[in-house]
Amino acid sequence: MKIRTFGQWLGAATIIAMALATPAAAHVGAGDAHGFMHGLAPPIGGLDHVLAMVAVGLLGASLGGRAIWMVPAAFIVMMAAGGLLGMAHASLPYVELGIAASVVVLGLAVALRLTMPTVAAMALVGFFAIFHGFAHGAEMPADASAAGYAFGFMLATALLHAIGIALGLGIGRIGRAGENVSQVGGAALSLAGVALIGGWL
Repeated sequence: MKIRTFGQWLGAATIIAMALATPAAAHVGAGDAHGFMHGLAPPIGGLDHVLAMVAVGLLGASLGGRAIWMVPAAFIVMMAAGGLLGMAHASLPYVELGIAASVVVLGLAVALRLTMPTVAAMALVGFFAIFHGFAHGAEMPADASAAGYAFGFMLATALLHAIGIALGLGIGRIGRAGENVSQVGGAALSLAGVALIGGWL
């Protein structure tokens, strides 16, 4: 069955996030709820994270086919791995630079309408996802449930991906004009990433 509407994409993204974060569903208690609410905040509250998540969705939509869901799914999986590293207080250099660079690179990929194999796109977003996940994991409050927190930031990320996918598919239906809009949007994302690196945003 083909998924065409924003609501369907939103539902699919939510299901993916829930499936990837099944430990959070076990033994739900006050700690899990506390962690979940804290986990929701970082992806939505940080401009750099929001722009990168939407860019991932736009990239998947621009590539089409299986990439529409496989690219965002790869990001979520690798972000979870990065989150575990952050929670474990591991060392990862250039985290903030990696996050800002993800906005630049993914924005450029959309702006230039780069064509690449789905596996290559998954590897690209997966690399940057580690930095995003690490930042989220490192920000986890000491009294929060790790499972609930992970579920929160994975769900928020999936929803932002769904928004990017919906935007990409919607713009794609406009035809040639839509391609131009997509490229302009990608360029704007890339410039925003440069501004983030320069500390102007």
